[in-house]
Amino acid sequence: MPGSDESILFELSGVTKTYGAITALNDLSLRAKPGAIGLLGPNGSGKTTMIRTLLGLIDTDAGTGRVLGMDVQKHQLDIRRKIGFSPEDECLFPGVAGIEFVAYAGELVGMKNKDAMQRAHEVLDYVGLGEVRYRKVESYSSGMKQRLKLAAAIVHDPKLLILDEPTNGMDPAGREDMLHLAHDLAHHKNMSVLFSSHLLPDVEAVCDYIIVLGAGRLLVQGDIATLKAAHNRCFEVRLKTDTEIFAREITSMGCVVRQQGEMLLVEIPPSGSLAMLWQAAARHQQQIRHLRPQRSTLEEVFLNAMEHV
Repeated sequence: MPGSDESILFELSGVTKTYGAITALNDLSLRAKPGAIGLLGPNGSGKTTMIRTLLGLIDTDAGTGRVLGMDVQKHQLDIRRKIGFSPEDECLFPGVAGIEFVAYAGELVGMKNKDAMQRAHEVLDYVGLGEVRYRKVESYSSGMKQRLKLAAAIVHDPKLLILDEPTNGMDPAGREDMLHLAHDLAHHKNMSVLFSSHLLPDVEAVCDYIIVLGAGRLLVQGDIATLKAAHNRCFEVRLKTDTEIFAREITSMGCVVRQQGEMLLVEIPPSGSLAMLWQAAARHQQQIRHLRPQRSTLEEVFLNAMEHV
């Protein structure tokens, strides 16, 4: 069995993959540590091709990659035994009971039949499908099928779980359940998760770190909390009384002011300081009720990254 570097979950170096005239991955290089990682990008950004590369399911045109310390071109089967994968596409076998489908997934990665069946019962209880474990999979709802795929992906207790659009087709309650399961696996079950989704709130609910792709290239990666860090010179300001006079005053002092509902978003000039806001309010006998640094949202981080595509 190939060795693994536990400090690195996966890494790609100079990976290029083309499909005819289409370049899916363009000299992609990145490295991720264990944890809960969100994979973001618009359609055609290369997310699916990156996932297939990590799983060793495709040959790349150039570059190298390692997952759990193993080469993606030399140790495909070893990698897939260590990874759990819940694909976006339908992958269930009609005519098969849920328990049989999950147990079979365990056997595919080398578990003995008895062990796979016992573990299948455990994970079906965990994902909330214990009562329907003997029903044929074609009778499951869309949300139940998503949870069944999750159960099959974790039956062998993988070190890395890859979830590709795991909340597709789910109602709001089912979506919340799936997000809770993904968060629990990543933060309490010692399992790294690569969570690929076009839904930013879903990624933020589960992940601590993001990778953003665009046109097959890495646009940005980092801790979500850091990427959403407070701006040094941008503040949210709310006054007790009308804001028009205050806004005119600080604009004349070089501030950039935008109205957002009852809130003012104020950018202080490089030569200014926070004191100028308090002084302007005092001159007009106005009371500042709310003042705090403005923080980026994940949507702003994503949209800013897309400007570089």
